[in-house]
Amino acid sequence: MTSASQTPPPGRTDDELAQSDIPAMLRYGLSFAGPHRTALFGDGAVGAAVLLDRLGIQPRAVAFLAKVVRSGGVRYAAELREPVPGDDAASMVRTWLESAATTADGVDGDEQAARWLEAVAELLGLRHVYRSRTAGE
Repeated sequence: MTSASQTPPPGRTDDELAQSDIPAMLRYGLSFAGPHRTALFGDGAVGAAVLLDRLGIQPRAVAFLAKVVRSGGVRYAAELREPVPGDDAASMVRTWLESAATTADGVDGDEQAARWLEAVAELLGLRHVYRSRTAGE
């Protein structure tokens, strides 16, 4: 079978992805492997990147938060006063971290949460690069 005969998956807009229930995706994606984890690292990570991008958060802030989660755990990170800069973004990210903390099981759960945050940071960086390249055209 050639790739031309395959039907591509339906696309989702930024607005649709931004409406994803990120806390629920974290709870299920960190608790269960398979399709739940795939959704978390796919649509969930893209939706989170869209939301953070709209609030002006830099990728390095999310990458740093991933290091905090890896070092201190997701529960520790959820208690930070400002996990990322800005009141609105901090409140949103704290909600995500609190949700993740309910299901992250020990070091392995913290590692999965940190990897998800790294994925969000990478996607956020790609959005920044794309925007800067298309602005120059």
